[in-house]
Amino acid sequence: MNALNVLGTPLQPCSYDPLTGFFRDGCCHTDAQDHGTHVVCARMTHAFLDYSRDQGNDLVTPRPEYRFAGLKPGDRWCLCALRWREALAANVAPPVYLRSTHNKALAVVTLAQLQAHAAD
Repeated sequence: MNALNVLGTPLQPCSYDPLTGFFRDGCCHTDAQDHGTHVVCARMTHAFLDYSRDQGNDLVTPRPEYRFAGLKPGDRWCLCALRWREALAANVAPPVYLRSTHNKALAVVTLAQLQAHAAD
Protein backbone atom coordinates (compact mmCIF):
# COMPACT_ATOMS: atom_id res chain seq x y z
CA MET A 1 0.00 0.00 0.00
CA ASN A 2 1.38 3.40 -0.97
CA ALA A 3 -0.50 5.47 1.58
CA LEU A 4 0.45 8.95 2.70
CA ASN A 5 0.52 10.34 6.22
CA VAL A 6 -0.96 13.64 7.39
CA LEU A 7 2.30 15.39 6.43
CA GLY A 8 1.99 14.23 2.82
CA THR A 9 4.90 11.79 3.01
CA PRO A 10 4.83 7.96 2.91
CA LEU A 11 2.96 6.43 5.85
CA GLN A 12 5.37 5.01 8.44
CA PRO A 13 4.65 1.97 10.65
CA CYS A 14 2.85 2.61 13.92
CA SER A 15 3.60 -0.54 15.95
CA TYR A 16 4.61 -4.14 15.46
CA ASP A 17 4.48 -4.90 19.21
CA PRO A 18 1.63 -4.79 19.87
CA LEU A 19 0.72 -5.48 16.26
CA THR A 20 -1.72 -2.76 15.27
CA GLY A 21 -3.74 -1.54 12.32
CA PHE A 22 -7.03 -2.56 10.78
CA PHE A 23 -5.11 -5.12 8.71
CA ARG A 24 -2.79 -6.01 11.64
CA ASP A 25 0.19 -5.05 9.48
CA GLY A 26 1.72 -2.58 11.92
CA CYS A 27 0.49 0.45 9.95
CA CYS A 28 -2.64 2.58 10.09
CA HIS A 29 -3.71 1.55 6.59
CA THR A 30 -7.40 1.75 5.75
CA ASP A 31 -9.91 0.94 3.03
CA ALA A 32 -13.66 0.87 2.54
CA GLN A 33 -14.00 -2.17 4.85
CA ASP A 34 -12.51 -0.21 7.77
CA HIS A 35 -15.75 1.33 9.00
CA GLY A 36 -14.01 2.65 12.13
CA THR A 37 -11.31 4.43 10.12
CA HIS A 38 -8.43 3.22 12.33
CA VAL A 39 -5.97 5.80 11.05
CA VAL A 40 -4.57 7.79 14.02
CA CYS A 41 -1.34 6.35 15.41
CA ALA A 42 -1.36 7.26 19.09
CA ARG A 43 0.62 6.52 22.24
CA MET A 44 -1.73 5.14 24.86
CA THR A 45 -2.11 6.96 28.17
CA HIS A 46 -3.91 5.97 31.37
CA ALA A 47 -6.39 8.81 30.83
CA PHE A 48 -7.24 7.74 27.29
CA LEU A 49 -7.51 4.03 28.11
CA ASP A 50 -9.87 4.84 31.00
CA TYR A 51 -11.90 7.14 28.74
CA SER A 52 -12.13 4.52 25.99
CA ARG A 53 -13.30 1.88 28.50
CA ASP A 54 -15.91 4.31 29.84
CA GLN A 55 -17.16 4.77 26.24
CA GLY A 56 -17.61 1.00 25.90
CA ASN A 57 -14.34 0.12 24.16
CA ASP A 58 -12.11 -1.72 26.63
CA LEU A 59 -8.63 -1.71 25.11
CA VAL A 60 -6.92 -2.96 28.27
CA THR A 61 -8.48 -6.38 28.87
CA PRO A 62 -6.74 -9.18 26.94
CA ARG A 63 -8.92 -10.93 24.36
CA PRO A 64 -6.95 -14.05 23.37
CA GLU A 65 -9.74 -15.20 21.04
CA TYR A 66 -8.84 -12.18 18.88
CA ARG A 67 -5.08 -12.50 19.50
CA PHE A 68 -5.29 -9.25 21.48
CA ALA A 69 -3.07 -9.00 24.57
CA GLY A 70 -4.59 -5.72 25.80
CA LEU A 71 -2.94 -2.31 25.73
CA LYS A 72 -1.00 -0.46 28.39
CA PRO A 73 0.20 3.13 28.66
CA GLY A 74 3.09 3.72 26.28
CA ASP A 75 1.83 1.27 23.63
CA ARG A 76 1.25 2.64 20.14
CA TRP A 77 -2.10 1.83 18.54
CA CYS A 78 -4.08 2.81 15.44
CA LEU A 79 -7.16 4.54 16.82
CA CYS A 80 -10.43 5.37 15.14
CA ALA A 81 -10.27 8.98 14.02
CA LEU A 82 -13.70 9.72 15.50
CA ARG A 83 -12.69 8.28 18.90
CA TRP A 84 -9.54 10.44 18.91
CA ARG A 85 -11.69 13.50 18.12
CA GLU A 86 -14.08 12.58 20.95
CA ALA A 87 -11.12 12.19 23.31
CA LEU A 88 -9.84 15.59 22.18
CA ALA A 89 -13.16 17.19 23.12
CA ALA A 90 -12.95 15.42 26.51
CA ASN A 91 -9.36 16.67 27.06
CA VAL A 92 -7.89 13.15 27.09
CA ALA A 93 -6.58 12.85 23.52
CA PRO A 94 -3.43 10.74 23.49
CA PRO A 95 -0.26 11.94 21.75
CA VAL A 96 -0.10 11.10 18.04
CA TYR A 97 2.69 10.13 15.67
CA LEU A 98 2.15 12.29 12.60
CA ARG A 99 4.37 10.26 10.27
CA SER A 100 2.36 7.14 11.17
CA THR A 101 -1.11 8.75 11.01
CA HIS A 102 -2.89 8.14 7.70
CA ASN A 103 -3.96 11.23 5.75
CA LYS A 104 -7.59 9.99 5.90
CA ALA A 105 -7.60 11.30 9.48
CA LEU A 106 -7.79 14.80 8.02
CA ALA A 107 -11.41 14.11 7.01
CA VAL A 108 -12.24 14.03 10.74
CA VAL A 109 -9.66 16.23 12.51
CA THR A 110 -7.41 19.05 11.42
CA LEU A 111 -3.68 18.92 10.97
CA ALA A 112 -3.39 21.68 13.58
CA GLN A 113 -5.26 19.55 16.13
CA LEU A 114 -2.97 16.62 15.44
CA GLN A 115 0.16 18.78 15.52
CA ALA A 116 -0.87 20.19 18.89
CA HIS A 117 -0.75 16.62 20.23
CA ALA A 118 2.25 15.41 18.24
CA ALA A 119 4.59 12.92 19.87
CA ASP A 120 7.06 13.08 16.97
